[in-house]
Amino acid sequence: MQQVKIFKSVEGELGALEETINGWVRESGARIVSITGNIAPQTVAPGTAMNTFSDSDVLIIVLYETEA
Repeated sequence: MQQVKIFKSVEGELGALEETINGWVRESGARIVSITGNIAPQTVAPGTAMNTFSDSDVLIIVLYETEA
């Protein structure tokens, strides 16, 4: 049976996100079908100068299979 797992973070924490995803894969024993990612466009952080950007959101969607 195919299932979906969603991970969300910010671009400044990509190393931690990678560790989280790899840890989940090891612990779950899931058979990964596909991994898709998206990074949101950077936006100006409220209350800062126009050239200061906040970290963008990162979304990772993992499609995996489990036994029914």
